[in-house]
Amino acid sequence: MTVAPGPVDAAVVFALAVEADAFERLVDGRRDTRGARFTFSTGRVGGASVAWCVAGVGRAAAADAARHLIAGHEPRLLITAGFAGGLAPHLRRGTVVRPGIARALGSTARLTLSHPGAADSPPLTIVTVDRIAASATAKQELAAATGADLVDMETFAVAEAAVAAGLECAAVRVVSDEAGESLPGEVSLLARPLSPLRRLGAVAGVVSRRPRAMGDLWRLWERSVLDSTTLARAVVAVIGDKG
Repeated sequence: MTVAPGPVDAAVVFALAVEADAFERLVDGRRDTRGARFTFSTGRVGGASVAWCVAGVGRAAAADAARHLIAGHEPRLLITAGFAGGLAPHLRRGTVVRPGIARALGSTARLTLSHPGAADSPPLTIVTVDRIAASATAKQELAAATGADLVDMETFAVAEAAVAAGLECAAVRVVSDEAGESLPGEVSLLARPLSPLRRLGAVAGVVSRRPRAMGDLWRLWERSVLDSTTLARAVVAVIGDKG
Protein backbone atom coordinates (compact mmCIF):
# COMPACT_ATOMS: atom_id res chain seq x y z
CA MET A 1 0.00 0.00 0.00
CA THR A 2 1.43 3.41 -0.94
CA VAL A 3 0.79 6.76 0.65
CA ALA A 4 -0.40 9.48 -1.72
CA PRO A 5 0.51 13.11 -1.11
CA GLY A 6 -1.47 14.29 1.87
CA PRO A 7 -1.43 14.00 5.68
CA VAL A 8 1.02 11.51 7.22
CA ASP A 9 1.78 10.45 10.77
CA ALA A 10 5.42 11.56 10.62
CA ALA A 11 7.84 13.28 8.28
CA VAL A 12 11.61 12.84 8.44
CA VAL A 13 14.40 15.10 7.17
CA PHE A 14 17.74 13.40 6.49
CA ALA A 15 20.81 15.24 5.21
CA LEU A 16 22.70 12.38 3.55
CA ALA A 17 21.70 9.35 1.52
CA VAL A 18 23.75 7.08 3.77
CA GLU A 19 21.77 8.32 6.79
CA ALA A 20 18.47 7.48 5.11
CA ASP A 21 19.52 4.22 3.45
CA ALA A 22 18.69 1.69 6.18
CA PHE A 23 15.43 3.48 7.04
CA GLU A 24 14.30 3.35 3.43
CA ARG A 25 14.79 -0.43 3.38
CA LEU A 26 12.31 -0.75 6.25
CA VAL A 27 9.55 1.20 4.46
CA ASP A 28 6.73 -0.61 2.65
CA GLY A 29 4.99 0.73 -0.46
CA ARG A 30 7.55 3.39 -1.20
CA ARG A 31 6.52 6.09 -3.64
CA ASP A 32 8.84 8.87 -4.85
CA THR A 33 7.88 12.30 -6.13
CA ARG A 34 10.65 14.31 -7.77
CA GLY A 35 10.50 18.06 -7.44
CA ALA A 36 12.70 20.83 -8.76
CA ARG A 37 15.15 20.51 -5.87
CA PHE A 38 14.20 17.49 -3.74
CA THR A 39 12.81 14.01 -4.11
CA PHE A 40 10.06 13.36 -1.54
CA SER A 41 9.19 9.80 -0.61
CA THR A 42 6.22 8.26 1.16
CA GLY A 43 5.33 4.83 2.50
CA ARG A 44 4.45 2.94 5.65
CA VAL A 45 6.66 1.74 8.47
CA GLY A 46 5.56 0.08 11.69
CA GLY A 47 1.93 0.69 10.80
CA ALA A 48 2.41 4.44 10.41
CA SER A 49 2.34 6.58 7.28
CA VAL A 50 5.57 8.45 6.69
CA ALA A 51 7.11 10.96 4.32
CA TRP A 52 10.80 11.78 4.10
CA CYS A 53 13.43 13.65 2.16
CA VAL A 54 17.21 13.52 1.75
CA ALA A 55 17.77 17.26 1.77
CA GLY A 56 21.53 17.67 1.61
CA VAL A 57 23.84 19.17 4.20
CA GLY A 58 23.27 22.46 5.96
CA ARG A 59 20.64 24.65 7.55
CA ALA A 60 19.23 26.17 4.36
CA ALA A 61 18.61 22.81 2.69
CA ALA A 62 17.14 21.27 5.85
CA ALA A 63 14.80 24.20 6.42
CA ASP A 64 13.58 24.17 2.82
CA ALA A 65 12.94 20.42 2.87
CA ALA A 66 11.14 20.67 6.21
CA ARG A 67 8.83 23.41 4.95
CA HIS A 68 8.00 21.41 1.82
CA LEU A 69 7.25 18.28 3.87
CA ILE A 70 5.00 20.26 6.20
CA ALA A 71 3.12 21.92 3.34
CA GLY A 72 2.72 18.78 1.27
CA HIS A 73 2.14 16.13 3.92
CA GLU A 74 0.86 17.87 7.07
CA PRO A 75 2.70 15.53 9.46
CA ARG A 76 1.71 15.20 13.09
CA LEU A 77 5.40 14.84 13.99
CA LEU A 78 8.50 16.24 12.26
CA ILE A 79 11.78 14.38 12.80
CA THR A 80 15.31 15.49 12.02
CA ALA A 81 17.44 12.36 11.77
CA GLY A 82 21.08 11.67 11.05
CA PHE A 83 24.57 11.61 12.50
CA ALA A 84 26.05 14.07 15.00
CA GLY A 85 29.46 14.75 16.46
CA GLY A 86 29.96 14.31 20.17
CA LEU A 87 31.05 17.31 22.21
CA ALA A 88 30.49 15.81 25.66
CA PRO A 89 33.22 13.26 26.55
CA HIS A 90 30.72 10.70 27.89
CA LEU A 91 28.93 10.29 24.56
CA ARG A 92 30.34 7.22 22.82
CA ARG A 93 30.41 6.54 19.10
CA GLY A 94 27.39 4.61 17.85
CA THR A 95 25.13 5.81 20.67
CA VAL A 96 21.57 6.90 19.83
CA VAL A 97 20.73 10.29 21.33
CA ARG A 98 17.51 12.30 21.56
CA PRO A 99 18.53 15.89 22.38
CA GLY A 100 15.89 18.02 24.03
CA ILE A 101 17.31 21.46 23.25
CA ALA A 102 18.44 22.84 19.88
CA ARG A 103 20.62 25.89 19.42
CA ALA A 104 22.39 27.48 16.47
CA LEU A 105 25.84 28.99 16.61
CA GLY A 106 25.43 32.74 16.63
CA SER A 107 21.75 32.60 17.61
CA THR A 108 20.22 33.31 21.01
CA ALA A 109 17.20 31.13 20.24
CA ARG A 110 16.73 27.94 22.22
CA LEU A 111 14.17 25.48 20.87
CA THR A 112 12.65 22.62 22.84
CA LEU A 113 12.53 19.21 21.17
CA SER A 114 10.47 16.15 22.01
CA HIS A 115 12.70 13.77 23.96
CA PRO A 116 12.34 10.84 26.38
CA GLY A 117 14.65 12.19 29.09
CA ALA A 118 13.90 11.66 32.77
CA ALA A 119 12.46 14.58 34.71
CA ASP A 120 15.45 14.63 37.08
CA SER A 121 18.12 14.73 34.35
CA PRO A 122 18.83 17.75 32.13
CA PRO A 123 18.12 17.29 28.42
CA LEU A 124 21.00 17.05 26.00
CA THR A 125 21.70 20.13 23.89
CA ILE A 126 22.64 19.99 20.22
CA VAL A 127 24.20 22.99 18.47
CA THR A 128 23.80 23.48 14.73
CA VAL A 129 26.78 24.95 12.89
CA ASP A 130 27.56 25.91 9.31
CA ARG A 131 30.85 24.01 8.95
CA ILE A 132 31.86 20.48 9.93
CA ALA A 133 33.60 20.38 13.32
CA ALA A 134 36.20 17.84 12.21
CA SER A 135 39.03 18.18 14.72
CA ALA A 136 39.09 17.38 18.42
CA THR A 137 40.29 20.94 19.08
CA ALA A 138 37.36 22.45 17.16
CA LYS A 139 34.94 20.32 19.16
CA GLN A 140 36.51 21.33 22.47
CA GLU A 141 36.27 25.00 21.55
CA LEU A 142 32.67 24.60 20.43
CA ALA A 143 31.71 22.80 23.64
CA ALA A 144 33.32 25.53 25.73
CA ALA A 145 31.62 28.31 23.75
CA THR A 146 28.12 26.82 23.67
CA GLY A 147 27.84 24.28 26.49
CA ALA A 148 26.33 21.86 23.96
CA ASP A 149 26.65 18.08 24.13
CA LEU A 150 26.40 17.44 20.37
CA VAL A 151 26.98 19.19 17.07
CA ASP A 152 25.35 18.87 13.66
CA MET A 153 24.41 21.04 10.70
CA GLU A 154 20.60 20.69 10.42
CA THR A 155 18.67 20.15 13.67
CA PHE A 156 18.00 23.78 14.58
CA ALA A 157 16.70 24.57 11.10
CA VAL A 158 14.22 21.68 11.13
CA ALA A 159 13.10 22.50 14.67
CA GLU A 160 12.60 26.14 13.70
CA ALA A 161 10.36 25.11 10.78
CA ALA A 162 8.36 22.86 13.10
CA VAL A 163 7.88 25.65 15.65
CA ALA A 164 6.69 28.03 12.93
CA ALA A 165 4.10 25.44 11.86
CA GLY A 166 3.02 24.58 15.40
CA LEU A 167 4.31 21.01 15.12
CA GLU A 168 6.06 18.73 17.54
CA CYS A 169 9.67 18.04 16.53
CA ALA A 170 12.01 15.24 17.56
CA ALA A 171 15.72 14.94 16.85
CA VAL A 172 17.15 11.43 16.47
CA ARG A 173 20.93 11.35 16.14
CA VAL A 174 23.65 8.71 16.24
CA VAL A 175 27.02 9.83 17.58
CA SER A 176 29.31 9.33 14.59
CA ASP A 177 32.50 10.65 16.19
CA GLU A 178 33.47 11.30 19.80
CA ALA A 179 34.61 14.56 21.38
CA GLY A 180 38.28 13.58 21.39
CA GLU A 181 38.27 12.21 17.85
CA SER A 182 39.50 14.07 14.78
CA LEU A 183 38.00 13.16 11.41
CA PRO A 184 39.96 12.92 8.15
CA GLY A 185 40.35 16.27 6.47
CA GLU A 186 38.56 14.87 3.42
CA VAL A 187 35.36 14.08 5.36
CA SER A 188 33.59 16.93 3.58
CA LEU A 189 33.60 14.76 0.44
CA LEU A 190 30.93 12.55 1.97
CA ALA A 191 28.74 15.57 2.60
CA ARG A 192 28.74 16.98 -0.91
CA PRO A 193 25.64 16.46 -3.08
CA LEU A 194 27.58 14.71 -5.87
CA SER A 195 26.51 12.03 -8.32
CA PRO A 196 28.21 8.62 -7.77
CA LEU A 197 30.48 9.23 -10.77
CA ARG A 198 31.58 12.68 -9.63
CA ARG A 199 32.03 11.44 -6.06
CA LEU A 200 34.29 8.67 -7.37
CA GLY A 201 36.31 11.22 -9.29
CA ALA A 202 36.64 13.43 -6.21
CA VAL A 203 37.79 10.49 -4.08
CA ALA A 204 40.30 9.48 -6.75
CA GLY A 205 41.72 12.99 -6.71
CA VAL A 206 42.09 12.92 -2.93
CA VAL A 207 43.80 9.52 -2.98
CA SER A 208 46.26 10.67 -5.63
CA ARG A 209 47.31 13.49 -3.30
CA ARG A 210 47.23 11.47 -0.06
CA PRO A 211 47.21 7.68 -0.60
CA ARG A 212 46.36 6.93 3.04
CA ALA A 213 43.10 8.84 2.61
CA MET A 214 41.51 5.82 0.92
CA GLY A 215 41.80 3.76 4.10
CA ASP A 216 40.54 6.63 6.25
CA LEU A 217 37.52 7.28 4.03
CA TRP A 218 36.72 3.58 3.73
CA ARG A 219 36.69 3.13 7.51
CA LEU A 220 34.49 6.20 7.83
CA TRP A 221 32.09 4.80 5.23
CA GLU A 222 31.90 1.42 7.00
CA ARG A 223 31.06 3.16 10.25
CA SER A 224 28.40 5.25 8.48
CA VAL A 225 26.68 2.12 7.16
CA LEU A 226 26.53 0.63 10.66
CA ASP A 227 25.31 3.91 12.12
CA SER A 228 22.59 4.09 9.45
CA THR A 229 21.16 0.79 10.67
CA THR A 230 21.18 2.02 14.27
CA LEU A 231 19.56 5.27 13.20
CA ALA A 232 16.81 3.53 11.21
CA ARG A 233 15.72 1.44 14.19
CA ALA A 234 15.65 4.49 16.42
CA VAL A 235 13.59 6.54 13.97
CA VAL A 236 11.06 3.74 13.55
CA ALA A 237 10.81 3.44 17.34
CA VAL A 238 10.08 7.17 17.70
CA ILE A 239 7.42 7.00 14.99
CA GLY A 240 5.86 3.99 16.70
CA ASP A 241 5.82 5.74 20.07
CA LYS A 242 3.91 8.65 18.54
CA GLY A 243 1.52 6.45 16.55
